[in-house]
Amino acid sequence: MDLSDLLSNDAVIAGLKVKSKKQAIQELSAKAAELTGLSEREIFDTLLQRERLGSTGVGHGIAIPHGKLTRLDRLVGLFAKLESPVDFDSLDDQPVDLVFLLLAPESAGADHLKALARIARQLRDNAVTQGLRGTADKKEIFELLTQPIASSNAA
Repeated sequence: MDLSDLLSNDAVIAGLKVKSKKQAIQELSAKAAELTGLSEREIFDTLLQRERLGSTGVGHGIAIPHGKLTRLDRLVGLFAKLESPVDFDSLDDQPVDLVFLLLAPESAGADHLKALARIARQLRDNAVTQGLRGTADKKEIFELLTQPIASSNAA
C-alpha cells in the first residue's frame, strides 16, 4: 500500500494554525468532511473518541489520529504540517507539528492496520520528516509523503 492510495494533493495542509490538540482535530475533521462528504461532527466525534482510548501522538513531533466510520467507502488520509507545535499528550511528551489523519470504513479491518503501519514507517524516516519540516510547499509535502521508502518493503 502506497500513501498515494490514501492521500491526494487536496488533502495536504501546509502551515495549519491551531493552538491545541482539540483544535487540530477539529480543523482536520472539517477538511475531511469536505473530502468525504461526511458530517464534520461525526468525524470529529469519532476521532475524539479514539483519542480518549490513548493519545495518537506517537512521538518525535508526530501524531496519527485515526478512526473508523460506517458511511465511509474507502481509506482516506489527510496530512497537516502545523505552523506551531501543540501538546498532543504524546508518548514522549514532545509537542506535535506533523499530523497524519487516517479515516477508514468500519469494514476495513487489516487494510486499516496496514495503512497505519505504512504511515508510521514513512514518518519514521528521518529524511522524510526533516524534509516535511523544512518546506511550506504543499506539492513538496505531498511528494515527500508519497515517495517510496528505499529501506523497506512495500506493505
